[in-house]
Amino acid sequence: VQLQASGGGLVSAGGSLRLSCAASGRTFNNYPMGWFRQAPGKEREFVAAISWSATYTYYDASVKGRFTISRDKAKSTMYLQMNNLKPEDTAVYYCVADGRRRFGSFDSLVVGEVDYWGQGTQVTVSS
Repeated sequence: VQLQASGGGLVSAGGSLRLSCAASGRTFNNYPMGWFRQAPGKEREFVAAISWSATYTYYDASVKGRFTISRDKAKSTMYLQMNNLKPEDTAVYYCVADGRRRFGSFDSLVVGEVDYWGQGTQVTVSS
Protein backbone atom coordinates (compact mmCIF):
# COMPACT_ATOMS: atom_id res chain seq x y z
CA VAL A 1 0.00 0.00 0.00
CA GLN A 2 1.46 3.32 -1.05
CA LEU A 3 0.60 6.99 -1.11
CA GLN A 4 2.55 8.66 -3.88
CA ALA A 5 2.86 12.43 -3.63
CA SER A 6 3.95 14.49 -6.61
CA GLY A 7 3.82 18.00 -8.01
CA GLY A 8 6.40 19.72 -5.87
CA GLY A 9 9.04 22.03 -7.25
CA LEU A 10 10.65 25.44 -7.16
CA VAL A 11 8.41 28.48 -7.49
CA SER A 12 8.73 32.21 -6.84
CA ALA A 13 6.83 33.89 -4.05
CA GLY A 14 3.27 34.57 -5.14
CA GLY A 15 3.26 31.59 -7.48
CA SER A 16 1.16 28.44 -7.45
CA LEU A 17 1.65 24.68 -7.37
CA ARG A 18 -0.73 21.74 -7.29
CA LEU A 19 0.27 18.66 -5.36
CA SER A 20 -1.26 15.27 -6.08
CA CYS A 21 -1.45 12.16 -3.94
CA ALA A 22 -2.29 8.86 -5.60
CA ALA A 23 -3.08 5.72 -3.66
CA SER A 24 -2.01 2.27 -4.81
CA GLY A 25 -2.54 -1.12 -3.29
CA ARG A 26 -5.84 -0.08 -1.76
CA THR A 27 -8.33 2.73 -2.01
CA PHE A 28 -8.88 5.40 0.62
CA ASN A 29 -12.02 6.77 -1.00
CA ASN A 30 -14.07 6.22 2.16
CA TYR A 31 -11.43 7.47 4.61
CA PRO A 32 -10.27 10.91 5.69
CA MET A 33 -7.07 12.14 4.09
CA GLY A 34 -4.84 15.16 4.42
CA TRP A 35 -1.50 16.91 4.06
CA PHE A 36 1.33 17.62 6.46
CA ARG A 37 4.60 19.42 5.88
CA GLN A 38 8.03 19.60 7.45
CA ALA A 39 10.40 22.50 7.00
CA PRO A 40 14.16 22.16 7.63
CA GLY A 41 14.88 22.13 11.34
CA LYS A 42 11.21 22.16 12.27
CA GLU A 43 8.69 19.59 13.40
CA ARG A 44 6.16 18.12 11.01
CA GLU A 45 2.97 20.18 11.01
CA PHE A 46 -0.60 19.79 9.83
CA VAL A 47 -1.65 21.62 6.66
CA ALA A 48 -5.10 20.47 5.50
CA ALA A 49 -7.65 17.67 5.82
CA ILE A 50 -10.61 16.45 3.81
CA SER A 51 -13.44 14.20 4.89
CA TRP A 52 -14.16 10.88 3.23
CA SER A 53 -17.14 12.44 1.45
CA ALA A 54 -15.17 15.56 0.47
CA THR A 55 -17.98 17.56 2.06
CA TYR A 56 -15.80 18.94 4.83
CA THR A 57 -12.33 20.46 4.78
CA TYR A 58 -10.11 21.96 7.44
CA TYR A 59 -6.98 24.08 7.17
CA ASP A 60 -4.23 25.33 9.37
CA ALA A 61 -4.57 29.06 9.87
CA SER A 62 -1.27 29.69 8.07
CA VAL A 63 -2.64 28.38 4.76
CA LYS A 64 -6.36 29.09 4.99
CA GLY A 65 -7.52 31.17 2.06
CA ARG A 66 -4.46 30.26 -0.02
CA PHE A 67 -4.56 26.45 -0.19
CA THR A 68 -7.44 24.22 -1.31
CA ILE A 69 -7.67 20.50 -0.63
CA SER A 70 -9.81 18.28 -2.83
CA ARG A 71 -10.18 14.67 -3.90
CA ASP A 72 -11.26 12.76 -6.99
CA LYS A 73 -12.61 9.39 -5.96
CA ALA A 74 -12.78 8.11 -9.53
CA LYS A 75 -9.01 8.56 -9.71
CA SER A 76 -8.31 7.66 -6.06
CA THR A 77 -6.33 10.88 -5.93
CA MET A 78 -6.17 13.80 -3.52
CA TYR A 79 -4.94 17.28 -4.41
CA LEU A 80 -3.58 20.37 -2.71
CA GLN A 81 -3.85 23.54 -4.76
CA MET A 82 -1.43 26.07 -3.34
CA ASN A 83 -1.77 29.70 -4.39
CA ASN A 84 0.04 32.87 -3.33
CA LEU A 85 2.94 30.80 -2.04
CA LYS A 86 5.29 32.33 0.50
CA PRO A 87 8.91 31.46 1.36
CA GLU A 88 7.68 30.12 4.70
CA ASP A 89 5.70 27.46 2.79
CA THR A 90 9.00 25.84 1.83
CA ALA A 91 8.92 22.28 3.16
CA VAL A 92 8.56 18.64 2.28
CA TYR A 93 4.85 17.95 1.89
CA TYR A 94 3.42 14.58 2.91
CA CYS A 95 0.02 13.16 2.06
CA VAL A 96 -1.61 11.04 4.72
CA ALA A 97 -4.63 8.80 5.15
CA ASP A 98 -6.40 7.47 8.20
CA GLY A 99 -7.15 3.91 7.16
CA ARG A 100 -8.79 3.11 10.49
CA ARG A 101 -11.78 5.45 10.23
CA ARG A 102 -13.97 4.33 7.36
CA PHE A 103 -16.67 6.99 6.95
CA GLY A 104 -15.12 8.66 9.99
CA SER A 105 -14.09 12.20 10.83
CA PHE A 106 -10.64 13.70 10.35
CA ASP A 107 -10.33 14.78 14.01
CA SER A 108 -7.53 12.31 14.69
CA LEU A 109 -5.80 12.97 11.39
CA VAL A 110 -5.47 16.66 12.21
CA VAL A 111 -3.31 15.82 15.25
CA GLY A 112 -1.18 13.38 13.32
CA GLU A 113 -2.82 10.14 14.36
CA VAL A 114 -2.69 8.47 10.96
CA ASP A 115 -1.45 5.11 9.77
CA TYR A 116 -0.46 5.88 6.17
CA TRP A 117 2.16 8.42 5.11
CA GLY A 118 3.35 9.19 1.60
CA GLN A 119 7.00 9.63 0.78
CA GLY A 120 6.91 13.42 0.52
CA THR A 121 7.42 15.96 -2.23
CA GLN A 122 9.66 19.03 -1.90
CA VAL A 123 8.18 22.50 -2.30
CA THR A 124 10.62 25.39 -2.42
CA VAL A 125 9.42 28.99 -2.60
CA SER A 126 12.01 31.63 -3.41
CA SER A 127 11.65 35.22 -2.29
